[in-house]
Amino acid sequence: MRTMTERLGSDAGLAERYAAAHRDYLARRDALERVPEIYGISAGGMPERVKCLHVLAGHALAAGPGVNPLGDVTLALLPDWGSCGPCVEVDAHAAHRSAQERPDVMAETTVPDAVAEDDGAKP
Repeated sequence: MRTMTERLGSDAGLAERYAAAHRDYLARRDALERVPEIYGISAGGMPERVKCLHVLAGHALAAGPGVNPLGDVTLALLPDWGSCGPCVEVDAHAAHRSAQERPDVMAETTVPDAVAEDDGAKP
């Protein structure tokens, strides 16, 4: 983190791309909900320093490559943690039932038509 912050001070192009990532982060968050207490404040130290790599990695994953340059670097430094497959197994029927039980929480969940039409009974 210290090295990344030092690079921001010596590489004007990187600093501008990181500032753009800060603006992107704010715009995406504000599009979901504007919270007055944190309006204009992003996360991870943006735009002037690097504080929380998990925030930068999360932003890079959510926004895609090329949006947060230091988030992209953070992801590149991680081991290939997904190479062994998913860390959990998802039961599509259980996800569908959860969506029916908690529509307030699951409003954005997409359930495949084949699952939505199935009553959940196993053959």
